[in-house]
Amino acid sequence: MGTSNRFWRLDAHPVGTDFASALSLQQEEMAPLGEGQVRVRAQWLSLDAGTRMWMNGRTDGYQPPLPLGARMVGLVLGRVAESRDPAFPVGALVRGFGTWADYSDMAPALSGLEIVDDSIPDVREHFGALGMNAWTALVGVQEVAKVQPGEVLVVSAAAGATGSLACQVGRNLGARVVGIVGGAEKCRYLTEQLGVERAIDYRSEDVAAALAEVEGGINAYFDNVGGPILDAVLPNMAHYGRVAICGLVSAYDNDRASPGPAQFEQVLMRRLRIEGFFIPDFLHRGAEFLPQLRAWHDAGKLTVRFDEGQGLDNVLSAYAHMLSGGNIGKVLVKLYD
Repeated sequence: MGTSNRFWRLDAHPVGTDFASALSLQQEEMAPLGEGQVRVRAQWLSLDAGTRMWMNGRTDGYQPPLPLGARMVGLVLGRVAESRDPAFPVGALVRGFGTWADYSDMAPALSGLEIVDDSIPDVREHFGALGMNAWTALVGVQEVAKVQPGEVLVVSAAAGATGSLACQVGRNLGARVVGIVGGAEKCRYLTEQLGVERAIDYRSEDVAAALAEVEGGINAYFDNVGGPILDAVLPNMAHYGRVAICGLVSAYDNDRASPGPAQFEQVLMRRLRIEGFFIPDFLHRGAEFLPQLRAWHDAGKLTVRFDEGQGLDNVLSAYAHMLSGGNIGKVLVKLYD
């Protein structure tokens, strides 16, 4: 008798956040594990905005779309249940790109599978201050945007998983941080808990007008959303400013390319540098990032609020909650205690 497994299957390209019409929960008896593979029982699933692009039919994205009928892919944190790779013993706590499922069979080299520290007080931090969102924040702020002490860093979607970490990385590097969010509660979170100098509520404020008040202009912008927010930022950049394009959540549910920024001319007028980056390109450097992230975390200077759903049945509602901006911090789904 094999292992019974439930998994979410992508049946159609979703429209907006109507994921229930596009994905279905399936059940199977798992086949025997292949040579070199590792079977992971997921304890937590990471829900990340960037995976929304994988559900579309676009072939010009940073990753090929998932074919219809495929299992939905995402980051998994859990225990090795069975292994045919001696580097991954049964019982080890691991993180890697698996599927939205109770169990994922992974080829370690293809899935970025790695054993993670089981001794930290809250192992969810491997999806938080020590996880890939934190790697993304560190690379984007320190290496792509090249933020220096005393500079102004603006972060969009600043109360989300990556955005909240980018705010803190900027603050820890000595920058003056301005966060753009939707809603008063998120503004309070940024200013009262994350040490952000100013929070701008795009739902109730004129973002461009608020940014125009930033003395000296914006030196660096960490962009998670694109669209109208990017247009509000560009005319308020300082000369020789840097823009790190981390995400374009405003366009993820489009099946075709979105128009470029209406304020694109400001790239020339202000001599700006714009660079996109994709954290899977940096997976081989994870061990290099961890000492700095761990030091900040242990000192209380890098924190993540977890927004945790319960059960595989609730993955789609948690995912829609995240993509509609209902969360503060990192959205996870816990599959078992």
